[in-house]
Amino acid sequence: MSETVALCAIDDLASGTARRFDVSGHRIALVRIDDAFYAVDDECSHEDYSLSEGEVWAAECEIECPRHGSMFDLRSGEPCSLPATQPVAVYEVRLEDGTVAVVLP
Repeated sequence: MSETVALCAIDDLASGTARRFDVSGHRIALVRIDDAFYAVDDECSHEDYSLSEGEVWAAECEIECPRHGSMFDLRSGEPCSLPATQPVAVYEVRLEDGTVAVVLP
């Protein structure tokens, strides 16, 4: 059974930035690009390192792991560059009443 959890107000996150949230046992990197929001596991699949501390590549819709430079597609979670070879989990994002929420499995 899935659970929808509010993370922050829409205006709390500037475009081109990421922020970490710890909710219900999940470590989530929430990323905003213009008016779109993406949520992925905040843990590089190559090594346990926070993706939310990495650079957001808005034009490519990717986030870069600050540790070894692996890039991840924010839409699919798929790695776009080495050394990561495994995807990170993605979460459905819902915008409701000025709030950004994620659907947890």
